[in-house]
This record gives sequence, structure tokens and C-alpha cells, in this order.
Amino acid sequence: MFDLRPVGYVIGLLVTALGLAMLGPMAVDLIEGRGHWTAFAESAVITALVGGLVALSCQNGVKEGLSIQQTFLLTTGVWVALPLFGALPFILGDSALSLIDAVFEAMSGLTTTGATVMTGLDDMPRGILLWRGILQWLGGIGIIVVAMVFLPELRVGGMQIFRAESFDTFGKILPRATQIASQISAIYVSVTVACISTYILLGMSVFDAVTHAFTTVSTGGMSNYDASFATFSGPLEYAAAIFMLLSALPFVRYVQMLNGKFDAPLLDVQVRGFLYTLAVLVALTTVLLTQIFPHHWEQAFREALFNITSIISGTGYASVNYMLWGPFLITIFFFIGLIGGCAGSTACSIKIFRYQILLASIASQIKKIRAPHGVFTPKYSGRTISDDVLNSVMSFFVFFTLTLGFVAVMLSFTGLDFVTAISGAAATLANIGPGLGDVIGPAGNYASLNDAAKVILTCSMLIGRLELLVVYALLIPAFWRG
Repeated sequence: MFDLRPVGYVIGLLVTALGLAMLGPMAVDLIEGRGHWTAFAESAVITALVGGLVALSCQNGVKEGLSIQQTFLLTTGVWVALPLFGALPFILGDSALSLIDAVFEAMSGLTTTGATVMTGLDDMPRGILLWRGILQWLGGIGIIVVAMVFLPELRVGGMQIFRAESFDTFGKILPRATQIASQISAIYVSVTVACISTYILLGMSVFDAVTHAFTTVSTGGMSNYDASFATFSGPLEYAAAIFMLLSALPFVRYVQMLNGKFDAPLLDVQVRGFLYTLAVLVALTTVLLTQIFPHHWEQAFREALFNITSIISGTGYASVNYMLWGPFLITIFFFIGLIGGCAGSTACSIKIFRYQILLASIASQIKKIRAPHGVFTPKYSGRTISDDVLNSVMSFFVFFTLTLGFVAVMLSFTGLDFVTAISGAAATLANIGPGLGDVIGPAGNYASLNDAAKVILTCSMLIGRLELLVVYALLIPAFWRG
């Protein structure tokens, strides 16, 4: 019989921790004096109580190792349970969101998507704004641990190629996850503190600096203002771009740097590929902006750097309405959102390493066509790419494309226009945040969409954040018999 207790124990502990995290926004609202603190108090009690009871009831079933089925279920279950409880302050508080809207907002936060259904952010209680930032910050550290501990072991989407770098964890998921999380958390907190300090030095208020640092380092992109990062300008855009870039790089390289290997990031093939791609895109966009608009080159470069970095890393901030930049650049923005950052970072989308493996495979096939009797094997970072990894990556591309098309078609059935449907599907499946068009573009949000569309997009955010196959495997009966 399948034992749910190890899964329930971990989920219960994490739900309890989420309830305790609600005390921070509660204190902020209590100080602000708008009476909103009671929503967080009630939510914290409910969340911590339910999580604690679940953990206690499942404690006698805890084992050091988890089966493959338990690991898949745990990975998905965490990202289902936490948004449900994370939505409580939105339902009980002044934001007065419906259940669907509240879960959408919480799922967007914890998956670091950054899509929002909330308007009037400029006058929103500070506790709610801080809670959105906390959700994204927690989601950012959570996905790093998932990418380093779970996905390489579950052999999802080619992530097993990083198994040697992410520690030997098979059969020891729970203790190793704790060890890795502690190492990564120290770096994650340090980068966040550095981001907060930089924002304050450049003129942000302390509150804005904290909340924006949470959503920058997590590459989540939720802002305290309806205008997003357009509220700020100049040096703050450069600072945000730098921290978005740092957060889109593999955090395991920072661990190696702390251990004395200072050149670890630049020796990483995917880091170099990501930086080259970003540099080319920023240079191209800068040149085009100087041709289209009477921009000074510095303004063109700053807007290009900030917005390109924001989209390719999946952060989703916007400092300008790039829908006004013309069809060519709009098309570029659509496709760069499907590139993503590096594996093992807070960034989302397809990830740069999968494109590198795809290109290596294509190059190998072309060589075979030119020399049919030759032996050509695709390589990544100097190592031969195994058939297992290659098949996983190809499967990921196929499933991503099919899922993108399916979600877009389902959205069109709800009455959305083509641009909103296809860009909404891409923005949520790749966890980018803003889509294209007048409705969900950088100058809009998801508030006006119907409930059916929001439910579809919420599911899309979950599937995309967990690399698709983690969720799909649970739906296959044969998986549970294995």
C-alpha cells in the first residue's frame, strides 16, 4: 500500500513554516494601523494549525529515503498546498479577492511567475504588498532546492546531467535536501541583503527596497506599484538588472566560489551561453531603439538591458511599455521569454542548457549527414551527452510545445483573443509574468480575465514551474504501478 505519511510530514512542516511567515506582514500591518493585521493573524493560525496537525499525524511514517512515486508526489504536492494556504490573506484581507483570484495570485507568487490580478497596488495595505514579496522570495529558494535535489534524481527534462554537481542524493532525499537548502539559503539571503542595501543607497524607501529585493532575487517581478518598475529609473534600473542577472545564474557556482573556486561561473558552459545570448539581445535592441525613437544611447541601452534581462530571466518587471517598440521587438520579447536562465537558479522557462544540448545534437546529425560512416557524438561541457539525457531534453521540448498549444487553445475557448491567449499561455507556462497585447501586456494585468481563463493559467503556472513531466507523471496509472 502506498504510504502518504512521509509526503504529508514534509508538506505539513512547510505549511506550518508558511503560517509563521505570515507574522511578518501581520506586524507591518499592525504598525501601519489600517486594521488589516487581523487577516494575517487569522490566516497564520489556520495555516500553522493545519500544517502542524498534518505533520504530527504523519510523523510516525517518516523515513530517510523516499520512493520515486513519493518524491514526485511530494514535489507537486508542495506547490499545490502552499498556494492554497498562501491565498488566505488575500481572501480574508482588504484585497477581498475571490477564491480563484486569490489562488491565482498566490500561485503566481510561489512559482515566481509575477502575473497579478490585483489593481490599486499604490494604495494597498503594506502587509499585502510584503506578503506578495515573501511568497516570491520563498518560491525562489524553493525552486533552487527542487532543481538541485529533486529534478536531477527524477531525471526530468535532462536535469540528470547536473546530478554529479548537485550531490548524490538518491534514496536520501530528506536529509540531503536539508543540507543543500542550508548552504543555498545562506547565499540566497546574502544576495537578498546586498540587493536591499543597494536599492536603499540608490534612493528607494526601506519598505520598497525590501519588497523589491525579494521579487528581484527570486526573479518573480511583483512590484508595489501598478506601473511596475517604471516608478523608478536611472541607476535603480541598472542595479535591478545586475541582481536579476546574478539570480539567473546557477547558485551551485556560488557555493563553489565560497569554497575557493572563483572562476566556477565562467567555466560553466550554460553561464557563458546565457551571458552571450543576453549581450547579443541587449546590443541588438539598443541599436534598434536608437533608430526607432529619438533616444539617447544611454537611455536606449538602459531600457534594453533592464527589460531584456527581466524577460529572459523570467522576472517580469517592466520599466516601459515595450508594446510600443514595434512588431519586430515585440516578437523578440515573445521568444526570449521562452529561453530562460540557467538550471539551478531562480530563473524559469525552458533554460539555456536545453538549447545548448539541442544545438549539439543538431550539429552531430549534420556531421553524420556529411560523413555517413563517421562517428559523431554530441557533447556538453566537454562530456558526451548520453542517450538518456538527450531523450529527456527532446521529450521536454515536445511536451512544452504541446502544452503551450493546448493551453492557448483552451484559453481561446474562454473567449480570449489570439494574442492574449498565446502570450498568456507562454507567460504562465514559462513563468514570465506579463504577456503581450493591451490586456495582459506590460501596461496591463490579468484582473479582467474570466474565471475559467484564470483557472487554466493557474494550472499552467504550476505545470511550468515543475518542469511539466513532474506533474504529468502523476496522471499516468502505470507510474503508480512501477
